[in-house]
Amino acid sequence: MSDAPRVLFWRHGRTAWNVEKRFQGQTDIDLDPVGHAQAERAGRLLATLRPDTVIASDLKRAADTAGYLGRSSGVPVEFDKGLRERFGGSWEGLTAAELAERWPAEHPRMEIPDGEHISEVGDRMVAAVDRGLAKTPPGGLLVIVSHGAALRVGISRMLGVPDERRELLGPLSNCCWSVLQARGQTWRLMEHNAASLPEPVVLSDDA
Repeated sequence: MSDAPRVLFWRHGRTAWNVEKRFQGQTDIDLDPVGHAQAERAGRLLATLRPDTVIASDLKRAADTAGYLGRSSGVPVEFDKGLRERFGGSWEGLTAAELAERWPAEHPRMEIPDGEHISEVGDRMVAAVDRGLAKTPPGGLLVIVSHGAALRVGISRMLGVPDERRELLGPLSNCCWSVLQARGQTWRLMEHNAASLPEPVVLSDDA
């Protein structure tokens, strides 16, 4: 087994606010029935990867999603507030259409006037991943259960992508995941926005 650690970043299942296209931020929204079904299915799949450590945001939609993996894998779920979604200030609870109407300049750039700066989100996400890796054995699998915006900036940071260019990485759908694996001192993106287990990779010359 390789000593290179892997980190699987898993977005929570669907909520009613996802359907309504409302900015959730740190408002503590429950999974809807579809979200629970998504998390149960994905949890059973991910359990077959035999995760060593599972750490989740303490917001209910992520915590409940992680619970399905914990029950399927037998790995206890730990919680880290550093994995919470970006705080959205006065944007939380508003629809995308309302945000575009009220903040026509800021909304396309996701510049929340009274919200958390994206650099702060990146800092705390990377710190939380580091704490998780410290609890994971060499060559092990760490599963991080979090939220769409927070995951995208966290993954981008680990790949060396500047915060302002995080849109280079496509969004994560509800209950989908991405996998990073270490190679020396850098990280490589092995999967993105996946909903099924990976196929074996036939190594190329530069692998």
